[in-house]
Amino acid sequence: MQTTPSDFDRVEGVLASADEPLTAREILVALEDADAETTFESPHQLATVLGRRAKTGEITVIAQQPYRYTLSEG
Repeated sequence: MQTTPSDFDRVEGVLASADEPLTAREILVALEDADAETTFESPHQLATVLGRRAKTGEITVIAQQPYRYTLSEG
């Protein structure tokens, strides 16, 4: 799945405005509620991208059930 910078910018916006870490499903719902165009078709697809971004340090993954995501500090 190829994401554009604007796709991830919208995800970052959702995470930045959240008061607590969110699940991939919660992020996807927030994107859809904001009428933001998104290429993400499922929470699983979004979680895959978030996991990749976690490897670069942009996202923090909280490994509980279900996984939760937040922006990394710094």
